[in-house]
Amino acid sequence: MSGLRVLVNAGPWLPVPPQGYGGIETVVATLVPELRRAGAHVTLATVGPSTLEADDHLRVLDEPALPSIAMPYNRVSGIAHAHMQGIVEALRDGGRWDVVHDHLEVVGPSVLGAMGRSAPPTLQTLHWDLRKHPEFYSRFRGHGRVCFAAVSASQLERAPRNLRDQTLGVVPLAAPAGTEVDVAPGDHALVLARITADKGQDLAARACRRAGVPLVLAGPVAGVGDPAELERRLADGDEALTGHPDVRYWLEAVRPLVDGTAVRWIGGVAGEEKERVLRSARVLLAPNRWAEPGATGVVEALSRGVPVVGTPLGVLPSLVQDGRTGFLAADEDGLAAALERTGELDPQACRDAARQWTPAGMARRYLDLYERLLEANRP
Repeated sequence: MSGLRVLVNAGPWLPVPPQGYGGIETVVATLVPELRRAGAHVTLATVGPSTLEADDHLRVLDEPALPSIAMPYNRVSGIAHAHMQGIVEALRDGGRWDVVHDHLEVVGPSVLGAMGRSAPPTLQTLHWDLRKHPEFYSRFRGHGRVCFAAVSASQLERAPRNLRDQTLGVVPLAAPAGTEVDVAPGDHALVLARITADKGQDLAARACRRAGVPLVLAGPVAGVGDPAELERRLADGDEALTGHPDVRYWLEAVRPLVDGTAVRWIGGVAGEEKERVLRSARVLLAPNRWAEPGATGVVEALSRGVPVVGTPLGVLPSLVQDGRTGFLAADEDGLAAALERTGELDPQACRDAARQWTPAGMARRYLDLYERLLEANRP
């Protein structure tokens, strides 16, 4: 669709590409270059430090707001709305986009839907568990102007009927190929995710100890990716951290299991450092306690020939071929047993399976959905 003008709204939480953790922002960073390669003119709505090339940028907030995201609602509710206010002003100022591709949970479609026909047709990608906001999703009506795309069939199955009726299709996530690095195979398991109870880092640590497999935890705690910085700020009584639920989970459930040898936390990783710790891993662990809808980390691992051991929740059963590209187990005993069998898995089978989730393919699917949305909204 050469000449199509697309406003991609990545939201105010992290830069694009993210410096370490950032699943949604990784998806956006993967999609935008492919849309431009296909001939679309892309404006990226993001935060100040973003470095992803685009035809234009709309930067409403100077700094990423992720460290505030889990704070009480009455302290952070204005962040997403401030970001959207900047987008509304840009839309009213010029109206130069054909379609908006939104990635901002709830606030994006609600604000754009309230603009009616003064905003371009909008497609929102649903990156989250669709049971999180039942009051919104069971009642929201986009009137054909605001529609949705799911990232997996399992995600859509959990959605209210009202939302399913407004969803144009399912577009599986793809991940960037990453930088080629020369690294020797290691013996560690890896959890590549922010430290939070839903991601199950404590479960991973106990399973790895039982299996005798060293574990590396890579990801931030409450937006803090530097272990030394986290310890310093906690020692100083930083109020932004001390009450954060992810910090409580870290202190109570994970840090007691981290000994620097059998279980290590290396903080947030990005770029070459991330590639090295991922490509050298014997297995990626995804011991989720929630029905993750997209799991870009799983796609990244498989594309690099790294098998995956995880819980059979959400999208994982459609990404991991049990016994071929990984193992799925429902509890700690099963995860520990699966870790002992990873030597049975062929790295090439993992790479072969990941070829179905390419960035170019993801972009083509979205371009098709844009066209359907625009066709439905033509006078």
